[in-house]
Amino acid sequence: MHPPMNDDEFNDDDAEQLPVLTEMVDEQATVSHPDKDYDTLVAELQTELASATMNLAEGLLHAAFREMEATLFEQVSNRLRQELPELIDRTLREHLDAAGPSADE
Repeated sequence: MHPPMNDDEFNDDDAEQLPVLTEMVDEQATVSHPDKDYDTLVAELQTELASATMNLAEGLLHAAFREMEATLFEQVSNRLRQELPELIDRTLREHLDAAGPSADE
């Protein structure tokens, strides 16, 4: 291990040998994906993110539509249960009243 340098011992040649964080990141990217350039990697990530986002949105929309459909079905069924007996009763009474008294009376 080298002893610490003071400012007098530090020169431009030493500065060129110091790694810079971006150089290390670029080296890591090259090692993990040696055959792909930066633009290709970005395009692949964009495609993957867009696909995952669309799949999530589609799943959420399908679930929301199923919930809305179930809610609407329940509301319509409840209204039919409430209103259908009255509708049948009213229609029968109107029809029978219009027919008038029977011949037996």
